[in-house]
Amino acid sequence: MELRDIEIFLTLAEELHFSRTAQRLHVSQARVSQAISRQERRLGVALFDRTSRSVTLTPVGRRLREDLQQAVELLHEGLARAQAAGPGAGTTLRLGVFGHAGHELRPLVEAFRARHPGNDIQFGEINAHDAFTALRSGEHDAHVLWLPVAEPDVTVGPIVLTGGRVLAVAAGHPLAGRGRASLEDLADHHVVDLGPRAPGYWVDAMVPMRTPLGRRIPRGPAARTFHEILSLVAAGRCVHPLGEIAARYNLPPGIVFLPLDDAPALAWALAWRTDADSPAVRALAQTAAELGPITL
Repeated sequence: MELRDIEIFLTLAEELHFSRTAQRLHVSQARVSQAISRQERRLGVALFDRTSRSVTLTPVGRRLREDLQQAVELLHEGLARAQAAGPGAGTTLRLGVFGHAGHELRPLVEAFRARHPGNDIQFGEINAHDAFTALRSGEHDAHVLWLPVAEPDVTVGPIVLTGGRVLAVAAGHPLAGRGRASLEDLADHHVVDLGPRAPGYWVDAMVPMRTPLGRRIPRGPAARTFHEILSLVAAGRCVHPLGEIAARYNLPPGIVFLPLDDAPALAWALAWRTDADSPAVRALAQTAAELGPITL
């Protein structure tokens, strides 16, 4: 029995309707009838009972469906193992993340390892002032970046993390006693300037240029790394919005993280250089899409 005939038989066994089977497999109804008749002649037994109103499996047909379904599942498993051993197998992907985001990505890493044995992920740290250089240089294979990402040479894959935002302020700052903050508060204080290497549209998604009421949010002093930002905040020289993951894994002395209630949630997506696409990167993206976003 040819593989196409097996597919026709199993689909008809599921649909129990010749026309729907033909539509589903994009073949003619005559092709379905011919395939089933050929199988029955070869086996010398009826696989389906047909009337003008219904199609049902015979006892032999039911048993054949069970046997063939197991065989098809084994075939797919074998093909999956062969794919895992093909191009990209044994690859360690270098994935750039901010701070402690790698801890939250453990479900994705574990799912990737389970589905693609021999492959692994190694995390590298990136900073907001220069989030694309390691990707473009090939130092990293992919990055996890907050959206939007609109770089012409970068492919944006599935969303892997979602979460809210916090405002980092000095412990003695007037906002600290309130227990929470709003985007409107930013107009009364300076935020960090991340410099010219960070795309403006991308920085604005985390730290907007203006408040919801249109007031300008002053920028400066300059900082390049996450720890530089925290040092400036602790010194009372600025405040700065961050993803809430910063508050989960950091308890620096002299700093308070306040919920930013009116800030929209952040979505972090997998991104890679378009001309450096690879089977391993595609496998990671597929795993992330199947797993769905991890909520912080």
